[in-house]
Amino acid sequence: MTSPAVKICGLTNVRDARVAMDAGADYLGAILSPGFPRSVSADVAREFAALEGPTVVAVVVDLPLVEAARIATRSDARVIQLHGDESPEYVRALRDHGPWRLWKAQRVRSTDDLSRALERYGPDVDGLLLEGWHAERGGGTGVGFSWDLIAPVRASIPVDLTLVAAGGLVPGNVHDAVVSLEPDVVDVSSGVELRRGVKDPDKVRAFVRNARAGRGS
Repeated sequence: MTSPAVKICGLTNVRDARVAMDAGADYLGAILSPGFPRSVSADVAREFAALEGPTVVAVVVDLPLVEAARIATRSDARVIQLHGDESPEYVRALRDHGPWRLWKAQRVRSTDDLSRALERYGPDVDGLLLEGWHAERGGGTGVGFSWDLIAPVRASIPVDLTLVAAGGLVPGNVHDAVVSLEPDVVDVSSGVELRRGVKDPDKVRAFVRNARAGRGS
């Protein structure tokens, strides 16, 4: 089993970003669409990039194309994570605006949801982020999904498409998710918080450690 990369998302301040970096996180996620509990400005995310360590991921939700490209550029993000109802046409146009990688979030209730996402977005994105279904909210809810449901069709995901497992992960279950699903990246936000928007350093370190338990086994 190869250990996955780790993304600490919903970061709101440089202190927490540094904690994540020092713990060994590979990606720092910043929610750059306004109006969410953990939203930050592109200038704050740019401070994360200035740490010159992990890759900054700009998380956006149904922003106008030009605005998404603008804030991703200003934040020095190298990955844009699309968490709304963006169309494949939007994805292709956004790719033309910059050198970043693109991840598309997908809520999954069944293997059909995964199949549809692969068909619709697979040719145009670099990664697919899977999380649980929520009736009212489109993404970033902390709701998990059934790893055992998706695991049997894991091989249907192209090897060059990054699989990101998100939703409901905490230090206590992340290793089980890694064993079951073999994701390329595990993603956590609320699962390592002390309170909303503030990370717990001990939980961050435990999450990274547990995600990588059994490296090379």
